[in-house]
Amino acid sequence: MKNIPALLASLLCLGAAAAAPDTVLLEELTSPEVVARVAGGTRTILIPIGGTEQNGEVMVLGKHNVRARVLAEEIARRLDKTLVAPVIAYVPEGSIDPPTGHMRGAGTISIPAGAFEQTLEGAARSLLRHGFTAVILLGDHGGYHGSLRRVAERINRELKRTAILVPKEYYRELEHAGKADTQLSLAVDPKLVRNPAGASVEAGRAAREDIVESTVRSVRRALAR
Repeated sequence: MKNIPALLASLLCLGAAAAAPDTVLLEELTSPEVVARVAGGTRTILIPIGGTEQNGEVMVLGKHNVRARVLAEEIARRLDKTLVAPVIAYVPEGSIDPPTGHMRGAGTISIPAGAFEQTLEGAARSLLRHGFTAVILLGDHGGYHGSLRRVAERINRELKRTAILVPKEYYRELEHAGKADTQLSLAVDPKLVRNPAGASVEAGRAAREDIVESTVRSVRRALAR
């Protein structure tokens, strides 16, 4: 009888350990939970890539970061057996001194292309080391897509297989802080938009669905899932 409390405590601990959270976000898992997911067949991981840049008075600086995370989470859930790495928020946005590109707008954060590519490569290699076999780079901003492709080409060439994917279906060439850009942001999170200026949330929802579904199809084809 004396051992009953200890037995109950052990059972409660086992129950808590077995109750893994319903999340696809890597940062919300413990290290043993990641090991369990990989052992259970979760071998694909998405790296959402955003950017911290001016959008004038129309939208907040973190527009791309929020969109990348939300869309990646939805894509991961539809793919199944897929996780989402933390958003990469520091990207090339222009020269710092003298400022060019988006760096001319207050609040923008820019890093050199070389540092950006090293960050992507380090993140991808880390995830491959932990047992993931496919790393998907989802870039929400067009200015750095050349870097995504270069990183994918380097790692794939070295490994002699397609370990890194950059699905072109994810990215949409939208006028910066224009109507379509604003509509997509409204559909993801209305708090991103300060001045909608007649943008339609319904049109944004259609664009959001198209991005998610076309990216899911593309990844499934590439991975034959």
